[in-house]
Amino acid sequence: MKAPERIRGARFTGIGYYLPEVVLTNADFERMLDTSDEWIVSRTGIKERRIAKPEQATSDLAIEATNRALADAGITPEDLDIILIATATSDMPFPSTACLVQNRIGASNAAAFDITAACSGFIYGVTIAQALIASGKARRVLVVGVETLSRIMDYEDRATCVLFGDGAGAVVMEACEPGDGVLGTYLKSDGSYADLLFLPGGGSRRPLTEEGLRNREQYVKMKGDGLFKYAVRAMVEAAEAVLREAGLTTADIDFLVPHQANLRIIEGVRSRLHVPPEKAIVNIDYVGNTSSASIPIALGEAKDKGLIKRGDRILMVAFGGGLTWGALLVKY
Repeated sequence: MKAPERIRGARFTGIGYYLPEVVLTNADFERMLDTSDEWIVSRTGIKERRIAKPEQATSDLAIEATNRALADAGITPEDLDIILIATATSDMPFPSTACLVQNRIGASNAAAFDITAACSGFIYGVTIAQALIASGKARRVLVVGVETLSRIMDYEDRATCVLFGDGAGAVVMEACEPGDGVLGTYLKSDGSYADLLFLPGGGSRRPLTEEGLRNREQYVKMKGDGLFKYAVRAMVEAAEAVLREAGLTTADIDFLVPHQANLRIIEGVRSRLHVPPEKAIVNIDYVGNTSSASIPIALGEAKDKGLIKRGDRILMVAFGGGLTWGALLVKY
């Protein structure tokens, strides 16, 4: 009888990110809305965010981050077995953004598909990639978190439009020895709270009509107070669960990379986990909330600045619409 194939580990071998050139500041919002820099910063911690140019689609941002991640890993597009893109703002309903990226970069040997888990998308994507690699179904997987949230923002609604920005982050994952790379993952969802953050128009339930457009159903709707209360608790739960899986505590981690949703949420999670401020990677002040792209962007920036190094244990945690949440523990 043939012996079962040994389960493999999965590690990050390349990281890349891309932020659009256009900057939308709080001063810009002061000219557009009844708001102020003080109001926005005190409630969110955000001072500016990046916005895609009119000619840039989600796939364009994804390709920029992908090319940098591939270069960092030292591989070519043809080396990829899977391309997995986490996004809530795909180029179109179908084909998938992953297929568009696969074609344009020339990844002729890769299967490609999208997943939708809102702000938790990158966590979900890495978990799927880790399982594919561990099972032997793939050796090299590209995971991209990417959003052009500016396309679904209502710039008359100050409660939502000041929060979100555009960007992309990507990682190349490859097989490695067990006990290296991804040390633990945790995923959770609760659809009973779907009405806290959603996009009502454009799907099969409410196809966009002239009336729907007049009612601004093509834009994100959010109940911020409910999200805040749930987010901190859920993110702490996820972080603690993934640490238990690995047999570690927060004292054993080198960095916390939280989803950049809101500075008050980030600080709430950090303090409840007893992580010192210097171990938390935070860039929300100049990037804003980029949903599924926020963790890989923050991770890529930290790498480029020399903050993280090989061997560091990095705890990543996210929470988003769905509701979805999850955590990853990675030995970089």
